[in-house]
Amino acid sequence: MNAMNGMTASHDTILLVGHGSREESGNEEIREFVAQWRARQPGWRIEVCFIEFAPPSLHDGLIAAAQGSRRVLVLPLILNAAGHVKMEIPEAIEHARAHCPGTEFLYGPHLTACDPILAILKRRLRKAMNALDMPDPTTTGVILLGRGSSDRGANGDMAKMARWLQEEGDHELVDLAFTGITFPRLERVVQRQALIGMTQIVVLPYYLYTGTLMQRIHRQVEHLRAQYPRIRFTCSTHFGFEGEIFALLEQRVADLQAGTPDSRLPCDGCSYREIAHDLGHGHSHEHTHQPAHAHAPAPAVIPVHPVEALPA
Repeated sequence: MNAMNGMTASHDTILLVGHGSREESGNEEIREFVAQWRARQPGWRIEVCFIEFAPPSLHDGLIAAAQGSRRVLVLPLILNAAGHVKMEIPEAIEHARAHCPGTEFLYGPHLTACDPILAILKRRLRKAMNALDMPDPTTTGVILLGRGSSDRGANGDMAKMARWLQEEGDHELVDLAFTGITFPRLERVVQRQALIGMTQIVVLPYYLYTGTLMQRIHRQVEHLRAQYPRIRFTCSTHFGFEGEIFALLEQRVADLQAGTPDSRLPCDGCSYREIAHDLGHGHSHEHTHQPAHAHAPAPAVIPVHPVEALPA
């Protein structure tokens, strides 16, 4: 059946995979998102699990979703693909396949850098600008602030979104900053924007739900206000309940059920990932544009990166 008309195919279960946070309010927001999605799609069986910090675990969630299901559609509720998306979730799916041989597991892509996410950022930026005394884009710097990763592809997606945001608006300066793992950090980017004469700065967190990092971001902005009293700061909030997020996931469901080409994440069953795991490294998936997943046989030529998990 068509996933977009409020009905999933018979005996399908959708398993939403959240990151999980040490801050319970972040986990509660994900559960609330699932409740809203169930209300939006009452004919669907939608379950949730977490990669870390909250129950049910990824393994338990996969096994539970398989009970009474012909297929489980696994969807990461994650913006950028790093070690969790490329390695941990596919490995857990493989274990679930071994434990539940009668159930088919399909693994859809993460939310990705895309036009719907860009639409959210543009809307957030407009709202932030309207809150300023002088909403002049020529004197207002914008900082897109993300989690940061040791995976250059994930960081590259953030850079793409920052560039798209600049291309689609009137701001001369849209910079990128990270809360950890990689650079530049927020304080350094603010320092640069202050040096070139920005009188106002908008911070746009690239986060779906609250957590320890979102709380830290708001504390950092308060410190920056004290450090730069002549600059007007405004900081947006996380955006995991926007309509585009629901629509993106619903499109993932429709594509998986229809067997649409490229609807499944290539890391599922990828031998490239297996070699990276054996070497104790992370997994870059820049090879996916090669035909038929043809990988170089020698591990020495594999572009791999160490995985550093940053607590939410």
